[in-house]
Amino acid sequence: MRKRKFWYWAAGITALVLISLTVAGIVLSRRFEPFIKEQTILYLEKRFDSTAELGSLKVSMPMKSPLQVLLNKGRGAQIRVEGRKIVLRHQGRTDIPPMLELERLNFEVDMHTVWEKPTRVRAIRLVGMSLTIPPKHERPSLTGKSAEEAEVPEAGAEAVPAGTPSVVIDEISADGTRLAMMPKDPTKAPLIFDILKLKLTDAGPGAAMKYDAVLTNAKPPGLINATGSFGPFVAGEPSRTALDGEFTFGNADLGVFKGISGTLSSKGKFHGLLAGMEVEGTTNTPDFRLTMGGEPVPLKTEYRAIVDGTNGNTLLQPVIATLGTTVFECKGGVVRGREDIGKSVILDVVMKQGKIDDVLKLTMKGGKPFLTGGVGLKLKFELPPGLGEVADRLLISGDFDLRDANFTSATVQEKIDEFSRRGQGRPKDEQIEEVPTNLKGTFNMADGVIRFSQLAFNIPGADVDLRGRYRFSDESLAFRGKMRLDATISQTQTGWKRIVLKPVDPFFSKRGAGTLLSIQIAGQRSNPEFGRDRGIDID
Repeated sequence: MRKRKFWYWAAGITALVLISLTVAGIVLSRRFEPFIKEQTILYLEKRFDSTAELGSLKVSMPMKSPLQVLLNKGRGAQIRVEGRKIVLRHQGRTDIPPMLELERLNFEVDMHTVWEKPTRVRAIRLVGMSLTIPPKHERPSLTGKSAEEAEVPEAGAEAVPAGTPSVVIDEISADGTRLAMMPKDPTKAPLIFDILKLKLTDAGPGAAMKYDAVLTNAKPPGLINATGSFGPFVAGEPSRTALDGEFTFGNADLGVFKGISGTLSSKGKFHGLLAGMEVEGTTNTPDFRLTMGGEPVPLKTEYRAIVDGTNGNTLLQPVIATLGTTVFECKGGVVRGREDIGKSVILDVVMKQGKIDDVLKLTMKGGKPFLTGGVGLKLKFELPPGLGEVADRLLISGDFDLRDANFTSATVQEKIDEFSRRGQGRPKDEQIEEVPTNLKGTFNMADGVIRFSQLAFNIPGADVDLRGRYRFSDESLAFRGKMRLDATISQTQTGWKRIVLKPVDPFFSKRGAGTLLSIQIAGQRSNPEFGRDRGIDID
């Protein structure tokens, strides 16, 4: 009976202790809540040079923590903090989007570290975070000076305002973060990054954080994996915060861009600031193809670029691209347009020693390209944003020099060979075959049509100067011009025609040529028609 009473008393005392500890936990939580809230707001406002708005902040302690408080002077006692609807407005401004919006914040901290410097937080979890970085010099300075008068922090320099609580955070997880870089031009859309996964480690005053991130790329769709360092965060000028790292991007379907297809992979590294950084890397598209054209051609690039984070513009310095076996160099940029209509690609392209068949494989339908041979090329390339076919939007102008070319069409090459025989005055000489052609031209391309203001080609015995156009949609040719032959008009013929035409030779022998003729080339690419100029429409 006494033993039973003893256990009743023991149970009662234990229950009383547990109730007391629970009450103590509640009391401690309530006493800590305003203090933790005050310190959290102070840290956010000072660290990010902003005013903070908190929807709610709750502080609680697990059941075992009050016992830790009593037995170990707070060591091991965990304080759990949950904040909701957190908004940071830089300098209290309401005329621009908040610099930070956060749905929920969770972290735990050992009670005894709250009074230590620095306070150590093991892990913070951020849910529903949106970061908006205004362009540099868009915010008023703390001194009250204008943006132009205010002193600009050094690149990547730490700018922790006095009075900021000293805090070290071991790890921050912020999956599902949205980062927006506001452009200087308010008419342009912000540059947006959707960060699927984000982990930051070793966050503290004056130190760069390490990060591990997975970003979703909208076009072409795919995931970018990036690792590197971020910071220290520059509170007075966030866009000047340092950023560096390495990235990989694979299995990106280029088919989302109307007019092209292929699977792209890329890797590289970058360093600089949020407002602008240098990027270098490589891409590989083994099956690059223009859907308006023919065969896929492998495309590889090595690039170095400067990316302006305030507007998304990319300056290429330069890109070395290999299309098939042809190497060319590109300089220029990718420029964002208004609203969400996309980007314009503007390039200067130089191809010193290439193969015309590599280029024509992309643009010509049906089997082999109609020309093979060496080519030099210098052009300006512009692809405005839009939804139409690439061929209809592409704007190209430039010069080219085609050397020792041959036509792959037997019909076309035979006509070229025949021209050469007649031009040399040897129309029956079958040993004159596979005659190489040299071409030079000045052209521009727009609305799916290549127009040649000058197209000159020469073969043994003949020089031809033309102007005209080639249309991609129906593969039609329309050219007019002059043909100069070494031979006289009679020497181009055989048999009785050679004798009959001899008296008219002087009428066609002009300007030092044996024969000078006005000619035209018309019809389809696969079977063009050559003849005297009858005034065909070349526009």
